[in-house]
Amino acid sequence: MTRFLFVSLPLTGHVNPMAAVAGALAGRGHEVMWAGSESFLRPLLGETALIHPIPLRAHRGQAERGLDATRSRWEGYIVPHARTTRKGIEAAVDAFGPDLLVVDQHAIAGAIVAHARGLRWASVAPTTMELTRPFRRSLPRVEAWIEGQLAGAWTAAGLPGEPPHDLRFSPHGLVAFTAGALAGDPADLPANAVLVGPALAGRGPDPDFPIDWLDPGRRHVLVTMGTLSMDLAKGFYQRMVDALEPLGDRLQAVVVAPDGTITDPPAHLLVRRRVPVLDLLPHLHAVVAHGGLNTVSEALVHGVPLLVAPIKGDQALNGSAVAAAGAGMRISFDHIRPARLRAALLALLDEPSYAAAARELGATLSAGGGADAAAAHLERLAGETAREKAHDKD
Repeated sequence: MTRFLFVSLPLTGHVNPMAAVAGALAGRGHEVMWAGSESFLRPLLGETALIHPIPLRAHRGQAERGLDATRSRWEGYIVPHARTTRKGIEAAVDAFGPDLLVVDQHAIAGAIVAHARGLRWASVAPTTMELTRPFRRSLPRVEAWIEGQLAGAWTAAGLPGEPPHDLRFSPHGLVAFTAGALAGDPADLPANAVLVGPALAGRGPDPDFPIDWLDPGRRHVLVTMGTLSMDLAKGFYQRMVDALEPLGDRLQAVVVAPDGTITDPPAHLLVRRRVPVLDLLPHLHAVVAHGGLNTVSEALVHGVPLLVAPIKGDQALNGSAVAAAGAGMRISFDHIRPARLRAALLALLDEPSYAAAARELGATLSAGGGADAAAAHLERLAGETAREKAHDKD
């Protein structure tokens, strides 16, 4: 039995694919522990998950768009999170004795602890932003500033000198939950990256979701702006409602939005704060989304084309990749008007080439092997650790 310690940011989109991999490892007979917030992780991981608790603290910055969002993400969230979780991760290492750490690229405290303790570790890329480092070419000063943030976190941990390499990229290996056109230019990928596509696993059922509300005689659309951007999207939601208003005879839409965002929706719109996306996808004909990697990948694996309205982070990269592959369109989150939004959605539904391209790209993503392929790769890395230990004893 091999022991794997998982370290992630407390973000649903980061934890879900890692949880699928953890489940695959457990299914292979290995022992898995998570270092993180019990209150956040338990609902996502289930009652049987082994969690070394670290208190959850809010650090998120206020800026949400453009380069200001990059600054606040690092200064207001990633670096403070590393500072406040490092000792808890060290305690988890001491208690669990892992053979391999599995570290979210943004949970840099995990990388720092691995280096300080001389442990083998693997990076995990839940998004494409840090996988391809887009600022390296387009905005090198921004990339240099991020590297400075990493160096500052290293120094704050009391470690000497500079980090031996970029803490987002383990020298031992990197697992990315993407593949094909969504992975960007192969020249931008680390040499030790393994692209497994989306890591999907069954999630807890939602018995309250009225799945029988869906009319088999109409087509179905999901509208979701992601759990971190719903509060930013009130104007987009209203334009979406206006675009959907006259289409009740043709389709039904499930809209994921905070309570009170959409008042008095028409009968063919179902507004919910949460929906069982994986259960819903087999019934869908289109997805309108912000472009988060999980949402995009899950839609494509199910052969569902997308309208992508990027807000921040890697979403523009994902939206552009979807459009370039012909599996959907990239639209403006801020400026698209209801008539144009309606026309784009109808084109997506009526032109078969979009769904065909979505199925093709989805097949490429699925060919990566998902959670099972990631688990097999992590097993190999852990096996190298065991061989090194045996060699040292000899």
